[in-house]
Amino acid sequence: MSAQLAEPDHLVIQARDVSFDWSAVPLHWIPDQPVATHFINVLHLLLPAGEEWFVKIFKDALPYITDDRVREDVLGFIGQEAVHASSHDEVLDHFRELGLDTRPFVRQVEFIFGSLMGDRDHLTGDRARGWLFERIAIIAAIEHFTHLLGQWILDAKALDEAGADPTMMDLLRWHGAEEVEHRHVAHDLFMHLDGRYTARVRAFTQVIAMLMTLWHRGHVFLLDNDPIAGGKYKGGLHHFKTLGPKGLLPTFGEMGGSIRRYLKPGYSPATEGDTAQALAYLASSPAAQAALR
Repeated sequence: MSAQLAEPDHLVIQARDVSFDWSAVPLHWIPDQPVATHFINVLHLLLPAGEEWFVKIFKDALPYITDDRVREDVLGFIGQEAVHASSHDEVLDHFRELGLDTRPFVRQVEFIFGSLMGDRDHLTGDRARGWLFERIAIIAAIEHFTHLLGQWILDAKALDEAGADPTMMDLLRWHGAEEVEHRHVAHDLFMHLDGRYTARVRAFTQVIAMLMTLWHRGHVFLLDNDPIAGGKYKGGLHHFKTLGPKGLLPTFGEMGGSIRRYLKPGYSPATEGDTAQALAYLASSPAAQAALR
């Protein structure tokens, strides 16, 4: 991670209406690295349905919020996550034009978030509220990993050195910077509404199992269905060991350290990431600056 700069005062979190031109982006946007490319591409498989689910859950939580600052941050978070979901959806449309149809896997992800993790109509009163708060704990745990990945992509000079496509890198770094910018929001909302350490740890263990399973299966799916690679490479989480040290992926050590930090009873997102660095990228991002204009 880069040297930590002074953290800015409280920010007003707001969506940036970005757009990207995908017409010239190749399927293997890290040249000659289909394995690393598709390992990162798993994000595009998971994020549209996942972030639409975040938006829905946080909207459901609004009536329970009694702190004005938490409410303001949640509304900003909702706006940012909605733009994230649509932006990654556009990547999947582009992949389909290039011959990689991700819809079979995406339908499975949509089932997980829409059905397994969706509303349970038979629950009422305190039980319905408890299920809502449990899902907020799950989102807080996921957001711990998304801001970790956001900081990593901001620092990942190895991807630039490998010739990664600048449009894809701008998408990932714009998104990553906003994840760092709003990294405290889900945690703050959970602490405001519930705050129990046992609930936070339970949700975190569920998220680790879910993400490991989905990432492994998503990577296998992408490599198996890649029209260029043609099933030449075997996908899966074992690639952390070979691509992490090259800087093309986070390392097991980085992920493990983040898990230990989250499990501390006094964990706070304020000690994670670099807001000033994230804002500096957003001030130079072609897509973010075009949105301002």
